[in-house]
Amino acid sequence: MTASKFQKAIEWIDAENAQDPNTEIHESVSFPKELLYSDRMYAKLMDFYPNASEAVQIAAKAQHICRWKIARESYPMDRVGYLKWREELKKFHAKTTATILEKAGYDEDFIARVSFLIEKKLLKKDEETQLLEDVICLVFLEYYLAPFVEKHDTEKLKNIILKTWNKMSDKGHQAALQISYSPENLQLIKDALGL
Repeated sequence: MTASKFQKAIEWIDAENAQDPNTEIHESVSFPKELLYSDRMYAKLMDFYPNASEAVQIAAKAQHICRWKIARESYPMDRVGYLKWREELKKFHAKTTATILEKAGYDEDFIARVSFLIEKKLLKKDEETQLLEDVICLVFLEYYLAPFVEKHDTEKLKNIILKTWNKMSDKGHQAALQISYSPENLQLIKDALGL
């Protein structure tokens, strides 16, 4: 049986992310950082919304594709620099994914839709963009909040949690409160949200 367009696209996205020189240890195993992130995004999407369209599934997998190629340090280390970096990354992720999808045999409309989602356009207005944003936030809260806590002061953390929360839908909020946090981090979330 020949691989479907979808299988090829996912395989090629994984192959790109597997080249990440940065690693992260998960359950005593070292993974390329963005490959692990991509797997977490996909697993969370299928858990949170199993009926997600093919476009959302690919956008979730490719959310951070080859992120290490545009270093944060290549932009000014201030708020403006950070926002510019984020904007460039969105375009870069969308373009890198579009090239893969073209090679896999997807049509222009489908590729444009995936790019639209990766660039997170019409957040709060487009249901699939919102779904993707919910998944991004859930993955952050489940896997990346704890390392953040070690690096930042309480006020900054509360601000980050509040910003994350404000990007999510009600369904996202319900799922976020089901995540198993450390007692300290759960308290931090409650404090940030005034619960």
